[in-house]
Amino acid sequence: MLVLRKSQERGFADHGWLKSFHSFSFAGYHDPQFMGWGNLRVINEDRVAAGMGFGKHSHRNMEIISYVLSGELAHEDSMGNVKGIPPGDVQRMSAGTGVTHSEFNHAKDQTTHFLQIWIQPNIMEIQPSYEQKSIPISDKQGKLCLIASPDGAGNAVKIHSDARIYAGLFDGSQSQQLKLDPNHKAYAHLVRGSLDINGISLSGGDALLIEGESKLTIGNGKNAEVLVFELYQ
Repeated sequence: MLVLRKSQERGFADHGWLKSFHSFSFAGYHDPQFMGWGNLRVINEDRVAAGMGFGKHSHRNMEIISYVLSGELAHEDSMGNVKGIPPGDVQRMSAGTGVTHSEFNHAKDQTTHFLQIWIQPNIMEIQPSYEQKSIPISDKQGKLCLIASPDGAGNAVKIHSDARIYAGLFDGSQSQQLKLDPNHKAYAHLVRGSLDINGISLSGGDALLIEGESKLTIGNGKNAEVLVFELYQ
């Protein structure tokens, strides 16, 4: 089963300093048909205005991944981490028993554009932790690169969840196949550009909800950046 969800079908919130598309129900956006997919709970596509950001707020028992697309995200948390997250980096924060953090765009003239992803953990009440890794463009060009997994294989961040996340850049004749377990769900989110997945054409912001499929065939990309999630819960 492949279900295409178009970009414009997502929830949208305009707070002035923050413009956010919600792939699943979040805050003031509620759609009982889109409460999550497997253990994937949130994908928010956020644009934060120059000099603005999210003040201190708390999370608990959630795996939170930030994937910056342009600009830079400044992060500070109750674990003592003070970090800048540039495009190409993947940040993982395991909230566990509870963590407080803030996220800001300190640039004076540039919007920060990033994806905030929440995945439900497979173990509760763990000690909070933080990890950040840089993923070279060459690792994603024309192929799917593992960026988050339960074992932190390769250059992936380690998440405490039964899921794997891949990122890929596709253009022209570049293509890839990914084997899937048809007993589990998967999800593809096209960040930008255009791309075909299993013969279905996606444009930036579109997503595919995937179930019962044994493989994905990805190709015909035009300046495409895609995230693919294997979800085992």
